[in-house]
Order: sequence, then structure tokens, then C-alpha cells
Amino acid sequence: MAENLAYTYVIVGGGIAGVTCAETLALLRPSDSTDRILLLTESPLVKAVTNVVPLGKILNRFDVEEKSTGELAAANNIDVLPDQLDSIASEDHLVRTTAGRCISYRYLCLCTGARPNIIDKAKGNANVIGIRDTESVEEFRKRIHTATRLVVVGNGGIASELVYEVDGLEEVHWVIKDPYISSTFVDSGAATFFRERLNTKASVDKEKTIYKRMRYTEQNEESASAGVTKRGAALGPDWHRAFDIQKHGEAGARNANKVTIHHSVEVEDIQEVTSGLQVRLTDGSTIECDFVVSATGVVPATSWTGGCDRTFKLGPDGGLFVNWSMETSIGDVYAAGDVCYAGWEHAPHWFQMRLWTQARQMGAMAARSMAAKRDGEEIYQDFCFEMFNHVTTLFGYQVVLLGRYNGQGLNDKYEVLLRMTPGLEYIKFVLVDGRLQGALLVGETGLEETCENLILNQLDLSPYGEDLLDPNIDIEDYFD
Repeated sequence: MAENLAYTYVIVGGGIAGVTCAETLALLRPSDSTDRILLLTESPLVKAVTNVVPLGKILNRFDVEEKSTGELAAANNIDVLPDQLDSIASEDHLVRTTAGRCISYRYLCLCTGARPNIIDKAKGNANVIGIRDTESVEEFRKRIHTATRLVVVGNGGIASELVYEVDGLEEVHWVIKDPYISSTFVDSGAATFFRERLNTKASVDKEKTIYKRMRYTEQNEESASAGVTKRGAALGPDWHRAFDIQKHGEAGARNANKVTIHHSVEVEDIQEVTSGLQVRLTDGSTIECDFVVSATGVVPATSWTGGCDRTFKLGPDGGLFVNWSMETSIGDVYAAGDVCYAGWEHAPHWFQMRLWTQARQMGAMAARSMAAKRDGEEIYQDFCFEMFNHVTTLFGYQVVLLGRYNGQGLNDKYEVLLRMTPGLEYIKFVLVDGRLQGALLVGETGLEETCENLILNQLDLSPYGEDLLDPNIDIEDYFD
């Protein structure tokens, strides 16, 4: 017989957005409240934010830790149910799961994330894998032990770190559609800065601490009988530190100077050959390899929307259209993280990018909105949406992105100030009419909070000219 459950809040998704939403609701819930919170997750492992370090008013650096569903439930006094969303009956405030459960909700938050956007020519090929979650990295680790030649397709953070961290292979080919590496985050100048690190990585002490990781098998979870394909939550920042992605053995030497970068090309075809795979690029060249990693971005995971009694409004990228309070076009249904499209009028220095930072911010905002609606209170959008902000690691450097750090949306009507110390730091300021619109900070610059303030208060910096980035002037103290 189908199980019937009832909750005040139901959150779907065990990634950063969903877990942050559930944890925030638990914090906002009064101690004497009878409101019940349920997190519905496909995976027996969930992703929780830990070790949050403020770098400014908005900017935070943090780690992402895998937790068992039981640990998360106990720590927050919430229920966590390993199961999969099947359909939504929004008129009746009900969700149904693939295991046959029927769950009533007062407020529903959808944090189903995104799925890897596998390159078209490779769909269905078992030797082409996407890198998106813990499970896919485990698959990569298995394959690398018997491989000697690897092709990585993509130019974002995961592709960049994968190429830098992987070791022990005879050949690594990096296929990018852009004229320079890591273009998702940085400009050509910073790419040149990173290229030096990539070329000399054999001399860089990259000894790393492997985070303690927990593994739980599906058989140990009551969801194992559901018989459905489960997707893990997205990887978090510094994901590569949690995995040993080096090939060990006689070929275990570092593969410095063995990375071949194929610029301004895309994959035209992939064929099975006797020696493995043959990848043909749009410039006519071919590469033979053992397997291909597709790290070409993500698309919102909304395949379940066909099981909803009402049609969701979608954004142009296929994500669930949400307003500033993270509410979808269907009443009492919210969404956060990679699955949603930010449909409100954005602040001048903010834009959407499917990153761990925004997943965390959106999950917390959705929780605040649902709790306020439950209590009949009025709230305002969180201050973090005033300015784009993200911290990550690329090629062993801390990378901070603030505002319109690459001149996004400024129609090339801006000027750039640069300061670069090879092997140490790369600082880029984007200014319009003497006012800071964005900043890219690579390395331990200590300028994060100063740049935040200058972007937010729009102070006229024209009098300082190029001296603004003079290494002999401590602008951090000057504008404190």
C-alpha cells in the first residue's frame, strides 16, 4: 500500500541548494514550532556547506562535505527520505515519488540541479563520460588506471582543474572552442598567467591533502528497492582535493608538458577504433584516445516537469522561471540552484551563473521566502544578489570573481587596469567612467573586501588613474 506523508516544507534535491534550503529552514523554525521539514534526495549522500570563511561583506569561501542522509537529519532535526520525485499535483499540494509515496506539502522547493551537457556526437557512447557529481568522478578514477591517452572537452572550471590535476598519462588533449583556456571564468591575460603554471606544473609542489570521504552503498539505504536511476549532487569547490585522480605505477610520473591544447575547435565526430576512440575535430585533425571526458557545461534537470498537473513557466535556458523570492509560476512552489532561471530584474552588478556559490545563496533565499510566507511576514531580497561573487580554485590559485569581472554586459565600453606578478598574482579591474564595475583577483591578493566596497559604493576612482594598482600603494588600507 502506498505510504502517505504530510510536511510543511518539502525540498527536492540533495545538492548544495537543497541542503542549504533545508538547513536554513531548520534554523528559522521556532523551537516550539510543529512545522515539519522533509528533504527528498535521490542519492544516499548529500552535499553540505562547511568551513565558511567570509572574505568580505558578501563574498565567502567554503568547502562542500559529503554527508549521509542520517547525519544530516540528526544534525538539523529534519526528515531525509531517499527517493525520487515522480510527479506534482500542485492543485492538491501533493508530490508523488517513484517508490509510490504520496507526500502532502504546504510549500515545495525544487532543487533538482542540472545534468551534464554531453557533447552531441558522443551521446550513447560508453567511453565518453560526463563529470558532474561524485559518482562520475569515481567512474573517471576507475578508467584512468588502465588508460594512457585522455581527451578532455570543455573550458570551464571542472575541465581546467581536471587537466591540471590528472597525472601519469602519456597524452592529455584539451579541446576548447575558445582561443584561450578557462574562458568561462577569466580573460586571455589570466589564461596566459595560468598557462605558465600548466606548463611548469612538474616543478610545483602539488602535494595535497585528500579530504576524508565517506562512501555509502545503495544497498545500505532503504531506497535501494526503488529500482530507479539516481543522480548524485553536483561537485563542490576544490572537488579535486577529495579524489586521487592520479594514475599510479610505472607510468606515474607527472605529465608536465604533455598537455596538448587544441584551441578554437569543437568535436565533429567520435568513432570506435581498434585502439580505443578516434576523435575528429572541426579543423580536420584527429586524436586517438582511450576515453573522452565531456565537461561542456550543464542543462537544468527538469525532465520530471512532464508529471506536473500545471505547466511551469521556463526561462530561455530551460530552467524554472523564478522571481526574486525564488517562487516559480506555480503558487507555493519554489526553486533554487541550477534548476532555476533568475527571472527578476537583476542588480547592475549581478548576473546568473550556475555555480556552487549561487546554489547556496538561492537555497537560503528560498528558505527565507517560504518561512516568511508561512508566518505572514514581508522580507526583501538578500544583499548577496546585489553583486556577482564567487571564489574558486584554478591551477592551484585562489580565484575571486566580483561584479562584471570580464566586462559582461558593458558593450565593450569600459577600461581595464591590470597588475600581474608571474607565478604570484593577477589583478584586473574593470572600470566605466572611473567607477569599478568588476574585479578578477588571482592569488592571495587581500583585495576582496576593498573591491566589494568600491563596486557597491561606486566611488569615482578617476583621480587615481593607473596608480590604483601601483604595487607600492596599499589600496586596501587607502580605501578602508
